Amino acid sequence: MTTPNTFDLTGKIAIVTGASRGIGAEIAKLLAAHGAHVIVSSRKQADCQVVVDEIVGLGGKAEAIACHIGEMEQIDALYAQVEKTHGHLHILVNNAATNPYFGHILDTDPSVFQKTVDVNIRGYFYMSTHGARLMARNGGGSIINVASVNGVVPGFQQGIYSITKAAVISMTKAFAVECAEQGVRCNALLPGLTDTKFASVLVNTPAILKQALAHVPMRRVAQPSEMAGAALYLASDAASYTTGSVLNVDGGYLCV
Repeated sequence: MTTPNTFDLTGKIAIVTGASRGIGAEIAKLLAAHGAHVIVSSRKQADCQVVVDEIVGLGGKAEAIACHIGEMEQIDALYAQVEKTHGHLHILVNNAATNPYFGHILDTDPSVFQKTVDVNIRGYFYMSTHGARLMARNGGGSIINVASVNGVVPGFQQGIYSITKAAVISMTKAFAVECAEQGVRCNALLPGLTDTKFASVLVNTPAILKQALAHVPMRRVAQPSEMAGAALYLASDAASYTTGSVLNVDGGYLCV
């Protein structure tokens, strides 16, 4: 008996934001390894191209399109280029995010507040509305929002970041409900503590790391590649009846 490969993404067009390094880069590489043509996006074109070159060198299909999702005109430009070049979209991974402030919530500067909201909420929202419209015109697709365990349990001295990630979880469910009839699925991926540049202040500070790992049953930090498999599932036909879900990849952190 021949078993269908429900993880085959051949012919699919995917956008992955924040894909020049860390979790985004690993997701981009795995989607490409399963046949997707991946648009690697982040703020700097040269950094995106490094990931594209790696994917192409391994026989995959990818291209680099720089986009700062905190800038509305750059989101518009990204989608204009995707629509002109490809005409459709099947997968969107909203991974780009910012966390510029680490400190007491009462000391949050208004400019830091606005920057975090602009990228982590407004950016995800408008990337999703553009993406869902393009998907709907071509039979549907999958939106994957990379949120965080901090959206469920606020990280200490990461107040505004945690608030925005809670909003991403709610946003995911709202899109799932309202876009289901258009064939667009929307799910959230919640990474736990992961060894990325983004989380370096936590991972590289021994006292903070020790305290954090005390709440992780697996007692270790995740590698970025360990988030990619969950994204592949949510992007693929294996998750064809999965929408509005919140998938924790956190070493058991949210179980404690």
